[in-house]
Amino acid sequence: MDVKLWQWGLIITSSLILFFLSPLAKTTEEFFKASKRKKPPNTFILTGSLIISWIFAKSITNAANLGLEFGIVGGIAYAGYYLSFAVAGIIIYFLRKNGGFKSIHHFLTSKFGKGAMRVFSVLIAIRLFNEVWSNTMVIGTYFGEQGSKAFYWSIIVFTILTLVYTLKGGLSSSIFTDIIQMGLFAILLCIILWKVFSIQDFTVSEVATSGTWSFSLGLNLFFAAIIQSFSYPFHDPVLTDRAFLSSPKTTLRSFLWATLLGGLSIVLFSVIGIYAQTQGMEGQAAVEVGKAFGLIFLLVINFIMITSAASTLDSTFSSFSKLLAIDLKWGKSLSFGRLSMIIIALLGTIPVFLNAEILSATTISGTMVIGLTPVFLFWKMKVPKVSFYVSIFTGIAFGFILIFEIFPKQLIFTEGKYADLLWVNVWGIGSCILLYLLPTWIKKQNI
Repeated sequence: MDVKLWQWGLIITSSLILFFLSPLAKTTEEFFKASKRKKPPNTFILTGSLIISWIFAKSITNAANLGLEFGIVGGIAYAGYYLSFAVAGIIIYFLRKNGGFKSIHHFLTSKFGKGAMRVFSVLIAIRLFNEVWSNTMVIGTYFGEQGSKAFYWSIIVFTILTLVYTLKGGLSSSIFTDIIQMGLFAILLCIILWKVFSIQDFTVSEVATSGTWSFSLGLNLFFAAIIQSFSYPFHDPVLTDRAFLSSPKTTLRSFLWATLLGGLSIVLFSVIGIYAQTQGMEGQAAVEVGKAFGLIFLLVINFIMITSAASTLDSTFSSFSKLLAIDLKWGKSLSFGRLSMIIIALLGTIPVFLNAEILSATTISGTMVIGLTPVFLFWKMKVPKVSFYVSIFTGIAFGFILIFEIFPKQLIFTEGKYADLLWVNVWGIGSCILLYLLPTWIKKQNI
């Protein structure tokens, strides 16, 4: 039977099952805050929700491709982004415990005013916009070449089906389906690893020695990921929304566990790319390995992509809805919340037709928000409101410098791919911290 027919069956069947199992939100508290639960999420549930909502389809695709390109170093480099959980978990713990803040928007409004909160909201809206197309494009690659009719139709249908079950319950649907999706992800990952390591000439030792620990072969990306982890998580409401659902201690434990288990999952998935490297494969690593192993294995990989993409997409829809309705207070009603989901689904699909690059959704957006680093790292420090703006807009400026490739080569001190990404972030984050602190220093000099 045609593989495409099986793939369509996976998307439609899994979406229908999630639709019928997903809870129906009847109140705004259920829709925006998932408050129907008698108890807030425990450590196990919250950890699983965090991991699966951040193991995007694009993330595991990037992990496999980086494994193909750089070996185990590529997988570890991309896993560096999962330090974000620890950074966010620790800082938000103190924001809640010592500062008494109920959300990131509450903190920014209290410290820097409504203007800063609105600027921040624009940044996270851009982030959510990127999450839609960068994940659905991964699904499209399993149905056809980029630009083909099958590619576009699979993305459109998948987006609509995911939107439908999320419209039913909002954040309640998102968190409920996270548990199902995390279980499926774990099972499917184990099947994939079992299949790969069942091949006689492919061993753990070969995986461990598959990469070269040099800047030109993966470490540029690794250190860029570590640097971005001090700002990256705070512009992602999919992550931060979950940081205010349970008690501070439960949340902190969950975020630390998510750091370890999420990073490990990414490294393990890069093994697919490492295997592809040993076989001399080219292109999308996961797709090529799936094709090489036959129909059933291709469908397993396809299904893990569907699971991870759906978990991210439903979280993106619910977070965007909460952003407009609760954080910006534009209209706290079920109809407004559902309408906002439809809007982000439509807008977020547009880049699919513009040949956007999947990895750029992480690296470029991560650079543009490095200005958030001093804002949260020095959250207790008393600074003028202007400090927020100079730091944020400096970060955005460095993001555009990266996009247009105009960073001076004399300031890049390593070679290889992602060298520009690393050093734009090194100089950028240094500039943001310096300019964040400068108004306070000037103020002291004038006293």
